[in-house]
Amino acid sequence: MENMKPIIQVKNLGVNIKMDEGLLTPVRGVDFEIYPGETLGLVGESGCGKSLTSKAILAINDKKCVSTGEILFRDENDEIVDIIALEKASKARKFLSFRKVPGQMKRRDAIRRLRTIRGKQISMIFQEPMVAFSPMYTIGNQINEATRLHITKDKAQSKAITLEMMKMVGIANAEKRYDQYPHEFSGGMLQRALISMALVCKPRLLIADEPTTALDVTIQAQILELMQELQKDLGMAILFITHDLGTVAKMCDRVAVMYLGKIVETGTAKEIYKNPQHPYTKGLMGSVHKIGSLKQDRLFSIDGTVPLALNLKPGCGFYERCGDRIEGLCDKIDPENICLGGSHCVACHRCKKEVSSDD
Repeated sequence: MENMKPIIQVKNLGVNIKMDEGLLTPVRGVDFEIYPGETLGLVGESGCGKSLTSKAILAINDKKCVSTGEILFRDENDEIVDIIALEKASKARKFLSFRKVPGQMKRRDAIRRLRTIRGKQISMIFQEPMVAFSPMYTIGNQINEATRLHITKDKAQSKAITLEMMKMVGIANAEKRYDQYPHEFSGGMLQRALISMALVCKPRLLIADEPTTALDVTIQAQILELMQELQKDLGMAILFITHDLGTVAKMCDRVAVMYLGKIVETGTAKEIYKNPQHPYTKGLMGSVHKIGSLKQDRLFSIDGTVPLALNLKPGCGFYERCGDRIEGLCDKIDPENICLGGSHCVACHRCKKEVSSDD
């Protein structure tokens, strides 16, 4: 990866929501990058901010969500685009859209630029295929929409491209399926259709938000193999969001563990699985049943739940649930991210103390 340029760099990403009760900060200071042909796994419990992070990359979060930081995307022309800056310009007041402001992009130009990125260069497989499609239109019509918007206006050519992608993802009898409605598809087949819609424009970056959650184990394995094959064929990068550690081991090159809106540990899949350092990562690993363990062995469980990210005070977000916490330190100061060697980094006061003592 040393000589390669990252497709996307997320720097100090935050998502803030103003509420009557105060400020909700579900995403706080997230940093990561993804390289061509690489799969980065984003892992954590429900409520950790994974989906909000992924939607911020496409600038499709709710209007109440205000994104801060930088999301630097390298487009097909090898130009760096800040998606957050585009999002802010696209939401500027309408009466300013035609004014010439030095150094500032017009609203209509920002909207046009975002549309060239969404669906074509960055695409997303949403978590629930049953609600991702409109019941009013056929599957072929909805996949074809992206083809005609980004590739060609010719109806016959766009249909041919759509049918080819439907066949590529394993949809049998694609010509017949093209004219069917979502309710006529099974869950697994609908997931394949969703993948074909995400990949029909051959994006540089694919965001997969728990794409196999609603599927049975057999279909899950087929979908994961399909994504890996298409990644090799298209050379795209993947941001794979899940809470299934088994899937992460199969799919991902690197792993970022997220808790309460922050990434607490990163590293290669081998480093994270072989030598987890953050107490939260250790808890996640301990909660997975391992081959060779005895039937009477109890799985480890982390006490409590992810707290609400409302009016958060300084300190480690995992403090209340951590068995290794340091009183007077973990509850007062945010832990810094320290490198343990290679790409393995962790944000934990206890780990920093141990590293310092080793030196």
